[in-house]
Amino acid sequence: MKFSLAILLTAFSVSHVFGQQETFRDADSLLRAISKANTDTARILSKCRLGEAYRASKPDTSFILANEALAESVKIDFDLGQIHSFLVLSVLHREKGDLAPALEYGLKALKIAEENKYHYQEIYSNIRVANIYLAVKDVPTAIIYLDKAEALLKIAYDDFQWQAVHFFKADAYEQLNELDLAERHLQMMEQKFGTDPLMMIGIIRARGNIAAKKNERARAIEYYRESALIAIREKEYRSAATAVNSMAFVFKKLGQPDSATFYAKEGLRYGQMLDYKNRVLAASSLLAELYEDRDPQEAIKYYKIASETKDSLYGVQKLMQLQSTTIKEQERRTEIEAARLAYQNQVRQYTFLAGAGVFLIIAVILYRNNRQKQKTNRLLENTLTNLKNTQSQLIQSEKMASLGELTAGIAHEIQNPLNFVNNFSELNKELLAEMNDEIIKGNYQEAATIARDLMGNQEKINHHGKRADAIVKGMLQHSRTGSGQKEPTDINALADEYLRLSYHGLRAKDKNFNATLRTDFDERIGNINIIPRDIGRVVLNLINNAFYAVDEKRKQHLNGYVPTVSVSTKKMGDKVLINVKDNGNGISQKVLDKIFQPFFTTKPAGQGTGLGLSLAYDIIKSHGGDIKVESTEGEGSEFIIRIPVKS
Repeated sequence: MKFSLAILLTAFSVSHVFGQQETFRDADSLLRAISKANTDTARILSKCRLGEAYRASKPDTSFILANEALAESVKIDFDLGQIHSFLVLSVLHREKGDLAPALEYGLKALKIAEENKYHYQEIYSNIRVANIYLAVKDVPTAIIYLDKAEALLKIAYDDFQWQAVHFFKADAYEQLNELDLAERHLQMMEQKFGTDPLMMIGIIRARGNIAAKKNERARAIEYYRESALIAIREKEYRSAATAVNSMAFVFKKLGQPDSATFYAKEGLRYGQMLDYKNRVLAASSLLAELYEDRDPQEAIKYYKIASETKDSLYGVQKLMQLQSTTIKEQERRTEIEAARLAYQNQVRQYTFLAGAGVFLIIAVILYRNNRQKQKTNRLLENTLTNLKNTQSQLIQSEKMASLGELTAGIAHEIQNPLNFVNNFSELNKELLAEMNDEIIKGNYQEAATIARDLMGNQEKINHHGKRADAIVKGMLQHSRTGSGQKEPTDINALADEYLRLSYHGLRAKDKNFNATLRTDFDERIGNINIIPRDIGRVVLNLINNAFYAVDEKRKQHLNGYVPTVSVSTKKMGDKVLINVKDNGNGISQKVLDKIFQPFFTTKPAGQGTGLGLSLAYDIIKSHGGDIKVESTEGEGSEFIIRIPVKS
């Protein structure tokens, strides 16, 4: 069987080099459709479909068709044409390994589809975006977009979209090691479309992945072999290359290095022919490992290929572009959510006033007709419950809004340890080359010295990697919802962290903003018993407000004014004080008593929900503490929190 598969793979390489005419079963009919199109819009959509058809075997032609369709769509303001052009460009860039532009094009398509309520295209866009997050192993985010697509299928069902959603969900759950869920999605696909050979290529390969994770390696090999044979027969060469690489990994685990090397080289060759960088990286990394003990020179050659490919896929610049695109999408979603909340707040305020009128009417009815007292009381209780539920939902939205403020700060903070990791990795690569030269010369003492340097550098890489991991975990901790548990917490470290993140978040939005940061932390405090993420939200909200205040005063261009925000802590008896002070415009004495009331805000309409300080007040009260404000109009404000050491 191995021999027959090898012959087919060789035949594939020859046909690919000299030009494969049969690229997709619908290519000829699509070419005729373009030539016969009698409207601009029909021609544009046919070009998009042909570009999709050619992407596996003629990616350069596919790029040309997609860009032509996009230019023509923009010229005549054709939204559907722009969506389909963006989607073709998105998948082409993803398959080349250019994940940042792939995500940007996918999100552009999704935005236009959402704004115009093109549900079919909205489903397809969500699937494309999810596929990109699967490529960078961000499975939870991928599942969010797949769930959106699946929900929309109830409005605009399509067989192909249904297949794609369940296939990528199977892939996602397989990556999460939830193998039963992955198999369930594959079974659903097989029951519905088991006669389609193109669909079976992916299903069989996915079953090979599941078998490999269950250590059923012989079975996994058979699945991969069958998937590769069908893929070659159907001229789906990218799928064939993926299956061949998977076979190589399993053969390595089986202790069969010759077979592993054979298929890894085939996977590398086809990945390079197809410019399929993910497969080039997988194959070259495996070959470097296979040759490490047998032939160091060959190992170094493949390590170099893997390193260059990895840089082109996941280099710092690429990751920053991807992060930037993700942040822009989060900001867009936040703006949409803010507009929705502002509208809901206005409606709820009117509802609240109307409810007050209802209460007055009910009171009159109670006064005039005591026999209806019990029935009316039940009505009052239900109305009050509904109002409380409404407020709880708004408070939860306010909690989550702080997550967007942290995103830019996180990007800044995580860059520092990433720079260390990359720099020491580059240094290790040079040291490995030196050590290899010394080993060849027989100078083992010098090689041992270099090895010690390598181990020292590796420890530094590990240390800074853990730093980055801690930052990400802190981000995730901040984003979690729920009541939480009290735990011993270093309040000084918490306050310092949120001060820096808030400042970097504002700097990311406005490069012209600068402020002096002052801290004075009482080291006698130690750990206090609090819910860290709740107190963190309070501190973050106060610091954000302080920066907003000094920024507004900065915009007045006052001579000699230096924006300054101070954060301090102090232990007084059985209490801990947390002070957040600014030298902004201060708060008018007329409204000072109202600032902790729900829905009250001093910011312009649309820039604040009026729930931040109300939420802070409730959190501090739940910890057995209190919060107050001191302010002088024109000079600044100071918020003072008091929390029991043992709450």
